[in-house]
Amino acid sequence: MSTMKVPFGTISIPARAKELIAQALDERRVSCGRLVRRFEEAFAGLLGMPQAVAVATGTDADALALALLHDYGATPQSEVIVPALSFVATGNAVLHARLTPKFVDIDRKTLNIDTAQLEAAVTERTRAIMPVHLMGKPADMDAIMAVADRHGLTVVEDAAEAHGMLYKGKPAGAIGHLGAFSLYVAHIISTIEGGIITCRSEEHAEILISLRSHGRACSCPSCVLSTSQTYCAKRFRDGQDIRFTFPRVGYSCKMNELEAAVGLANIECYEDIVAVRHANLKYVLDRFERFAPFLSTITEEPWERIGPHAIPVVVNEAASFSRDELAAYLERHGIETRTLFASMPTQCPGFAFLGHREGEFPVAEYMGRNGLHIGCHHDLGLAEMEYCLHVLDRFLTERQA
Repeated sequence: MSTMKVPFGTISIPARAKELIAQALDERRVSCGRLVRRFEEAFAGLLGMPQAVAVATGTDADALALALLHDYGATPQSEVIVPALSFVATGNAVLHARLTPKFVDIDRKTLNIDTAQLEAAVTERTRAIMPVHLMGKPADMDAIMAVADRHGLTVVEDAAEAHGMLYKGKPAGAIGHLGAFSLYVAHIISTIEGGIITCRSEEHAEILISLRSHGRACSCPSCVLSTSQTYCAKRFRDGQDIRFTFPRVGYSCKMNELEAAVGLANIECYEDIVAVRHANLKYVLDRFERFAPFLSTITEEPWERIGPHAIPVVVNEAASFSRDELAAYLERHGIETRTLFASMPTQCPGFAFLGHREGEFPVAEYMGRNGLHIGCHHDLGLAEMEYCLHVLDRFLTERQA
């Protein structure tokens, strides 16, 4: 078989996006306005959620969803339980929100937070749990919500990679109290950069709108000043201009109109994109058992649909080769790879100040040394997926002979 190119990611910029971008440029209204609001409404509708608030990045989505806890009494000492294994943005966001991360090891089979360890991680300082649906594989949300209900905790789903995911019929971002999505280039719904938060409460949405704009008192879902250049009857209150009144510490992370245009166009073809990507993912997962005991991956259970973000590959203890050797071989044969992240508290030097030591999170640390992932995006097809399987076969034949 000749060498094929299997890039890790892609982005869709449909013709409709270009039309909307040109329109926004012609109107010279490019900051957060009418298109952003349309995108928020479309995204919320896609998930059956009443509210969505768009922001500049997926990390901002995580951070603001947690930062609203300060309106309900949280302090910098308040703890947020997160899995030890994730893209570093998850841990960064807790710190950006002026809260304290409480790390829990992961379940090797799912790559998600180990719910058997969850109850023991709750303390009198715990305010929230932020499970991550890593690689689009659903976390055990029934168990997570049960712990949260017993202790009165807020659940923020980190659904950065979980577009298209279903857990017992419910989409990611519509199971917990809030959901935080990345809209980065490689994701199914992309705005190039960007993030979005789904929530059930109008009060939460108003706080998030305030937080994304420096914490100002303005919190209308649709701002007449930014959508129609009309006088705002709400602007002056008690002799104060509420656009320059700041009741909370905020951020500066609004989405702009050009990004929202790309997102709106991607929502129009969302189902088609998910179908192609899920078919690619399932093709590989259904055929992966032949690489045991040397390699493993996740599986799709009857009660779920994995959000088809990417395909994890784990080098198991029985292998006579390293993750880096496998990655180099795949790259030489045209298959782009990414590492399967790292144990944030013990393998990311930026978190060293928290005082954790290697060995505290053995499963996450194993994945940090031995995991990678490859693409299954909608610019690929079953031929590329078969090629990936063929290259893995050939590698194992050469290395394990």
